[in-house]
Amino acid sequence: MSEKITLKDNRDFQRLYRRGRSFVSPVLVTYVLKNKSDNLRYGITTGKKIGNAVRRSRSRRVIRAAFRELLPEVRNGHDIVFVARGKTPFVKSYVVKEAMLSHFKKAGIIGESKNEKTPD
Repeated sequence: MSEKITLKDNRDFQRLYRRGRSFVSPVLVTYVLKNKSDNLRYGITTGKKIGNAVRRSRSRRVIRAAFRELLPEVRNGHDIVFVARGKTPFVKSYVVKEAMLSHFKKAGIIGESKNEKTPD
């Protein structure tokens, strides 16, 4: 069974920055790389450029909320890193969700939703 795991080690983040594909929008940068396991691993980065601790925490919360909504559709077996941008703490989670969905479609990691039926 696959599970979602959070990335915590610096070497995992560095590997994604070097080898992963990046997708950029005004509110979010997403790095995606296929991993060798069947697990979905993800991490969130918020740098000092975002602002003080309150803004960085809000950015992480907004990104997590958007990712939680898209999680059932995302294919397993990938590492994903989300990098907050300057506008991230000032937008609602649905704006981040739209950017994230666009990035996932470009990366080809959005699978078929369990709620949708396939046409016969």
